[in-house]
Amino acid sequence: MQGIGVTGAVAPALLPEQAQAQTPPGVMGPGAVAITLNINGKPMKATVEPRETLLDTLRNQLDITGAKRVCDRGTCGACSVLVNGKVSYACSILAIDAQGKQITTIEGFAMSGGKPHAVVQAFVNNDAQQCGYCTPGFVVASKAFLDHTPNPTYEQVKDGLGGNLCRCGTYVGVRKAVLEAAKMMKGGSNA
Repeated sequence: MQGIGVTGAVAPALLPEQAQAQTPPGVMGPGAVAITLNINGKPMKATVEPRETLLDTLRNQLDITGAKRVCDRGTCGACSVLVNGKVSYACSILAIDAQGKQITTIEGFAMSGGKPHAVVQAFVNNDAQQCGYCTPGFVVASKAFLDHTPNPTYEQVKDGLGGNLCRCGTYVGVRKAVLEAAKMMKGGSNA
């Protein structure tokens, strides 16, 4: 019968000066770095750890709090922002990777010419918010959707906003709001 052998070798004991030399440094990996982000048309500076998300940087360092943390897994859409015009989940983007890109949050278009943006107004008109936690993400996604689909059908709205979830179930109001906003934007109001 053949067994698993043990060599019997034992690691030699370290002398105190050798043990001290083997102690790992206090900081493991890169530290915080200074970055500049273009948010709502303005350069904004922050100091972030390389693992920090865009959502954390927006909310905790730059006091831009429209995007909400809900799932923190890139599935609910409450943290939706526009990155180079495309809807993106801020909880899934590293802040350092967002450098050099155009970032638009709900704060960047919520008011236009002193009046609410057409999408914002349509959400109010149609009671398209309940607890309000998902609302900023839905408004951002709706604006981006209408930028690419200015004359949508109800089914297109339903499919186009499939990346955003509402725990309160106010989907009917959201969809009606997007259809109303499309009409308002066509008429030249707050496009």
